[in-house]
Amino acid sequence: MLGLIGAGGAGLALGGVGGAFAGAQTVRGERAARAYDFHGEHQQGVTTLSPDALVLASLDMVDGATVDDLRELLADWTYAASRLAQGLEVAEDGAIGASPEAPPPDSGEALGLDAAGLTLTFGVGPTLFDDRFDLAERRPAALVDLPLFAGDLLEPARCGGDLVIQACAADSQVALHAVRNLLRIGFGRAQVRWLQTGFTHAEGSAERTMTPRNLLGFKDGSANLRVDDAAHLGEFVWVGDDADQPWMAGGTYLVARRIRMTVESWDRTRLREQERVIGRTKVEGAPLSGGEERDDVDLDATDDTGQPAMDADAHVRLAHPSVTGTRILRRPFNYVDGVTSVGQLDAGLVFLSFQRDPEQFVTIQRSLRTDLLNEYIRHVGSAVFAILPGVAEGESLGDRLLG
Repeated sequence: MLGLIGAGGAGLALGGVGGAFAGAQTVRGERAARAYDFHGEHQQGVTTLSPDALVLASLDMVDGATVDDLRELLADWTYAASRLAQGLEVAEDGAIGASPEAPPPDSGEALGLDAAGLTLTFGVGPTLFDDRFDLAERRPAALVDLPLFAGDLLEPARCGGDLVIQACAADSQVALHAVRNLLRIGFGRAQVRWLQTGFTHAEGSAERTMTPRNLLGFKDGSANLRVDDAAHLGEFVWVGDDADQPWMAGGTYLVARRIRMTVESWDRTRLREQERVIGRTKVEGAPLSGGEERDDVDLDATDDTGQPAMDADAHVRLAHPSVTGTRILRRPFNYVDGVTSVGQLDAGLVFLSFQRDPEQFVTIQRSLRTDLLNEYIRHVGSAVFAILPGVAEGESLGDRLLG
């Protein structure tokens, strides 16, 4: 990931895209050319269709970096991302167009592949607003590190960061290629703090015919916000014009949590107990209170014996909006990173949520303090980032933030 010169320039006018999504929708069992326009009111990768692959990278600005370095980095990333999102190489010279005596500007592993629905999303962390870049007065009040929650076993090497890049695509090689080349562009100005990959299976429509399953075997996201519900997105996800920092209008906040699942213990748990813990049936995903997967949970429902149909500490109950008083947009991914030192799978959930204020996540997480699921999960990584608003053609990601 070393040795790439900056891509240079910002705001490439691509044209010919027209709207957030160009090309054919995914047809199950087929590959189709898909390309999202990088430009717009909001960044892609928040409400765009659920992808199959994730690469999430947190970076820190290097010691001695200046605000001009930050400005130029965000400009270079804007230019590169606008090309990558269209399935182009990161720079015009590409993998083979430059001098054979110099390192190629593009690493080349995506040659011959289409854009695969690639979205690139950029954000900034609380630490960027310390005294290094004279940005303290521009930090939004909501952008602070998350508190320590009951049961957290956080590993510092998997937490925080000055900057974040989220790459999502239908092809894991396309997503990794994008992040790899953005990291190369950042060399000498920013360095990787941590990187996490993830995967899922998603259908190509807003009403997904099959909700993706997590590694516990349960459907994950049955009651999630709909990405085509503008009213709820405005209420719960997008930062409005009333933001305390005007540059955040049109942005959102990302909470990223690495949740390790003790799948070996879970796999030895009776099905009835698994369903009691979650509060849903395993196959259909229906709430234990009755109905079908997408039906709202009836917290007052009882079974044939008159007992509550759902345990008081079931995950679904404690996370329900009527209990927490708020909602978030979840975009979870599964991960498997080999085995632990004791020979267990290092596997679990890359929990990503978008909300107009991280306090929404904090409220929900505190409600889950007595969650029955806590016996089988461990939160080991945590970060919060302000996702920058979208940019128009000719603009850079850093324009509004840095003035």
